[in-house]
Amino acid sequence: GEGDPFESYFSGNTIQICPVGALTSAAYRFRSRPFDLVSSPSVCEHCAGGCATRTDHRRGKVMRRLAANDPEVNEEWLCDKGRFGFRYAQKPDRLTTPLVRNEDGVLEPASWPEALEAAARGLGAARGRAGVLAGGRLTVEDAYAYAKFARVVLGTNDIDFRARVHSTEEADFLAAHIAGHGRDLDGTGLTYTTLEKAPAVLLAGFESEEEAPGVFLRLRKAHRNRGQRTFSLAPYATRGLEKAGGTLLPAAPGTETEWLDALAANPVSAGLEGDGERASQALREPGAVIVVGERLAAVPGGLTAAARAATATGAKLVWIPRRAGERGAVEAGALPSLLPGGRPATDPRAREETAAVWGVRELPHHYGRDTGQIIEAAATGELAALVVAGVEVADLPDPAGARAALDAVGFLVSLELRPSEVTERADVVFPVAAVAEKSGTFLNWEGRARMFEAALKPEQMTRRLAPADARVLHMLADTLAATPAATEGAGVPGDFGLPDLRAVRTELDRLGRWEGPRATEPLESSRPVPRPGDGEAVLAGHRLLLDLGRLQEGDDALAGTRHAAVARLSAVTAAETGVKDGDELSVTGPLGTVTLPLQVTRMPDRVVWLPLNSTGGGVLADTGSRPGTLVRIGPAEARDAATEAPEVRA
Repeated sequence: GEGDPFESYFSGNTIQICPVGALTSAAYRFRSRPFDLVSSPSVCEHCAGGCATRTDHRRGKVMRRLAANDPEVNEEWLCDKGRFGFRYAQKPDRLTTPLVRNEDGVLEPASWPEALEAAARGLGAARGRAGVLAGGRLTVEDAYAYAKFARVVLGTNDIDFRARVHSTEEADFLAAHIAGHGRDLDGTGLTYTTLEKAPAVLLAGFESEEEAPGVFLRLRKAHRNRGQRTFSLAPYATRGLEKAGGTLLPAAPGTETEWLDALAANPVSAGLEGDGERASQALREPGAVIVVGERLAAVPGGLTAAARAATATGAKLVWIPRRAGERGAVEAGALPSLLPGGRPATDPRAREETAAVWGVRELPHHYGRDTGQIIEAAATGELAALVVAGVEVADLPDPAGARAALDAVGFLVSLELRPSEVTERADVVFPVAAVAEKSGTFLNWEGRARMFEAALKPEQMTRRLAPADARVLHMLADTLAATPAATEGAGVPGDFGLPDLRAVRTELDRLGRWEGPRATEPLESSRPVPRPGDGEAVLAGHRLLLDLGRLQEGDDALAGTRHAAVARLSAVTAAETGVKDGDELSVTGPLGTVTLPLQVTRMPDRVVWLPLNSTGGGVLADTGSRPGTLVRIGPAEARDAATEAPEVRA
């Protein structure tokens, strides 16, 4: 209403549509005249939406980014993160030259041949005992290069793109239900348009405004124009759910599996009533949709139950991850259980087809490790080397364990844009190109290929552009192939075969989509939800769109529009805990405490909700707890007086 503050994740659109140019961006104002800019079509690299953008640059520097008009995807809108979050690649700490750790243990600049030879020696000695953490921000082409590098050069299926909470159940779900399906993959799959036309949508482990803003805009538009009904399995009704006219189905962490099975059953026999009964009936209407987010991987049996619910109700099922590169990484084979094109890594014919295209005799046939298992094996010495691409340690399920593993592993290679906790510990660091500096493809949540060209060209730059990840891996593979000790009897081809983007896309086209038997369905069942004792609660949380994410660094104006970071408890639990609205609440796990102001919220009792990356080093890193586990809660003064963190049950 009038006088209310203008708080919106889409505020930048007012600048773009202002007919007289009176509304301007503080970050761009007076930096350049529009006629001095060169404009390049581009694609947003932040979430899985695949929004079309326009990158305006001058003298090798991006000056601003605007929404491009794409009626089938983002129409003519762009969230503020996509519009303003591009300065991370312009920070002065940007890596520009390879680094190699010398005999004194110090990282120092090195030439490309020196760095490639050092990396080849270390990885060659660890062939068959090396793992790859690819991260969720890669283009399809770069993710494919990592998938091939792991199998062909390192001789392993130990590769995973999931730099977040994950599970074996999720890998099975992705292989069975997601890989090979989508608008540009098999001509099927949900699109923005069919989502907008759905009579009803159920969200599970997914918060649209925070995790895929373009999806939120479609849900809000569909509700306002057509009365679409949205239901959400979540601890509380978020601002985004309320704006989309949604209905909360209150779910404490871990109860989503039970909810999904109840919604799939006959509403009467399942004992559903009220909103639950209405949701169950709505899901049976033709065109209804079940959207699952990556956070459902943290709930045992959640994705299995979602697949069951889709089958039982006839609703369409779609997976929407948070990062731009995750959907493409599934197709590229950057998972331990999948080869490119959705091929099961355990299927002999799938391995033969892939090996033939890759020019090798055979591929590894043993089961690969996922991200958590790779980190664990690196810590124990089972793995002697790691190759890590653009992964933030704080994002991992167990940041403290990951730091210990990176310290313990015998040899560590990092491909990165800027210094990080990984590069600090690496033996060899390779600088790589940012999205604006390379061409590639993102596969959005629809399975729609979003190709883009480099906005910044080498001739426009004052510094030498770093190569794309795939190019670095090609050079590294060729260096390894020239190292006889590393390749003796290993069947490593003399030519990795991915010198440029065209070569990568040609191989992907040759492989095509797997037409053989799919991977088996996930068969995970629910587990008992932990029962909080006195002074305890079950931790819940998701990441806010604007938080302390690495790709948002560099724009203070954008940071100033973040939503306030608050902790949430029900009125009953707040009273039990001895805190009231606005008080400082402390939440303590095995490693430490996070303290935030309390906002009393309608939600299940004995649950505490926190924004996962809006304070300190992130909730996972600072507390050592992840959503679904028990934490201790109390007034800040009482908790701060404790000399050490109390024991917390998992």
